[in-house]
Formats: sequence, structure tokens, C-alpha cells
Amino acid sequence: MRALTKVSAGPGLELVERPEPTAGPNDVKIRVLRAGVCGTDLHLEHWDDWAASTVRAPLVIGHEFFGEVVEIGEDVVSCGVGDRVSGEGHIVCGTCRNCRAGRRHVCIHTQGVGVNRDGAFADYVVIPASNVWVQPADLDPDLGAIFDPLGNATHTALQWSMVGEDVVITGAGPIGVMAAAIARHAGARHVVVTDLSDYRLDLARRAGADLVLNVRRACLADAQRQLDMREGFDIGLEMSGVPAAVEDMLANLNHGARVAMLGLPAAAYPIDWARVITHMITLKGIYGRQMYDTWYAMSSMLSSSETFRAAITSVITHRFPAESWEEAFATARSGQCGKVVLDWS
Repeated sequence: MRALTKVSAGPGLELVERPEPTAGPNDVKIRVLRAGVCGTDLHLEHWDDWAASTVRAPLVIGHEFFGEVVEIGEDVVSCGVGDRVSGEGHIVCGTCRNCRAGRRHVCIHTQGVGVNRDGAFADYVVIPASNVWVQPADLDPDLGAIFDPLGNATHTALQWSMVGEDVVITGAGPIGVMAAAIARHAGARHVVVTDLSDYRLDLARRAGADLVLNVRRACLADAQRQLDMREGFDIGLEMSGVPAAVEDMLANLNHGARVAMLGLPAAAYPIDWARVITHMITLKGIYGRQMYDTWYAMSSMLSSSETFRAAITSVITHRFPAESWEEAFATARSGQCGKVVLDWS
């Protein structure tokens, strides 16, 4: 089969021929139809310090995907051959304290598909049946391929009730844009998104943001004045990993505000803890998806609202055949895009 592979430790990837994976008794083998390009994949291609410390080559990368079940293990009863599915990319141990308490999303032994084991930038991928999410038969394959990042956005955005609240989202990457759509769907009063890219800010506006700010030209205090806000933002969703964005957010929050932090910074940075303490601000780190409540929430929102489904689909701006993966990666790295999808069909 074709497989986009980190052949050896160092920069670069190769599209090579590899043996098809085999399914164990509790596994499912999936023919990949679409796969999304993620920031993690760009790190793995570039081979930065994180990638070098995490990945053991050779490795097939890729973890955002949609496909068709072609084989199931002898003990699998939760899905069948022919089902159209997405996959949860975090494979958990099932035996640590968090797993046994039903908190699988914080398993201390999590393995990542396409990071710690062979992934989905290939014609076939094998994952445990417990990680398979069966989709409606008529779901757009491109949409099915981005359930992983949509799950990140959903897990972050739905930490607290948004009804009637003023929400600020720092970072208009694909996850930030999807979070704007979720905030609008969930009943926020105002949704404000900040970024450096006018292209991506326009995506956020179309997805449901009331106001978008290029922080080269404006700041959140300007947004408060434009929206006639009196007391600051109630909820913050930090999607950028940029220290200056976090600082501007904290300076414009209401007392008692709540912040969900998903964006990973490149290095440690200072925070005004006196403000966090005296303003009684709650900061909560978010990683991945809540297994599997987040998946139910995603499916419910998409099935209940044509407007929401259109907003999420609008995040997909570029599609490439698998053989054009280099162009796809360059597009994703440029920032002049939303979500980039590879077609493996």
C-alpha cells in the first residue's frame, strides 16, 4: 500500500510502498478515503525538537481520517464491514487510574495514532474497535476527516455554558474558526476572534464570529469599545499558543472569567498571576477530546443544524490527491488556508 512515512530520523517524509497492516482480534482495518493535515504532521515533517524526542522512525504519520471498514477482528461487535467511520486518534491503556474511573482522555499511557504508532496517511490503517466512530452513510468524507480537530474545538468551547456570554477566541487556525462556529451555535452573545492573518480571520467571520481583529492593527480593548461591552469577556478560548495573545486576553476578561487553553506554546512564558488571582480567573488546560462525550456532541450539532454543518465545512479550503502531499503540506504551512485535506481514494 501507499504510505506517507517518516523513513528515518530527520527532516522530510517519503511516500513509499509498505505492507498492509493486519487487524488483531479487537481491531478494525479501515480503507482511508480522506485525511486531514494537522499542525502535528508539520512538526513531524520538519523534525523539530518535539518530534525528535517523540517519534521512532520508520513511522507512517497522520491521525485525522475518514474511511470504510474493510475487515474486523474476530471479537469486534461494535461495527461491521462497509461502515463509514472516523477514528479517535488517542489509544488508551484501559488500566490506569483515570481510565478505570472513566476519564480516558487523561490516560497517563496514551499512544497517538501517527505519532507513537503507524497512522492514517496511507491506503489502510488499523485501530482498536473502541476507537472507531461510525458515521452516517451519507456523511461528506471531507467532513468525516476533520472530526479530530472539530473534537478539539468542541472539547475546548463547551467547557462552560456560553448562553448569553461574551466570548473571545485567540487564534483563527482551523480549530479556532470551528470554535467560533460552536460558540455561535451554543448561544454566545458576542464572539470575537483575534489573529495575525486576514485570510483566516475572514474564515472566522464566515463561521459565525461577530467581530474579528487583526492584532497588528487593533487589540481586545478596541473590540470591547466597538461592542459597547462594559465589564470584559466572560469566556476565553486560547487557541494560538502565543504569549502576547494570552496577555491581551487576560487583560480584557471580566472578574470570574473562565479560560480554556488549547494552544501549545513553543516555550515557557510568564503570566500575570496577580491578575489571575485577584480577578478570580479560572484557567483550564485542554488536550484532545473527551472520550466519547465530545464525539456525541459533535455528531448531535452537525445533525441538528444545517447552518452549523455549513460553517464547519467552510473551514476546509484546500483538497489535494495523496500524491500531492508536498503541495498540501506547503499550503498548510503557509497559513493562507483553513483545513487541508488529502484524498486517498
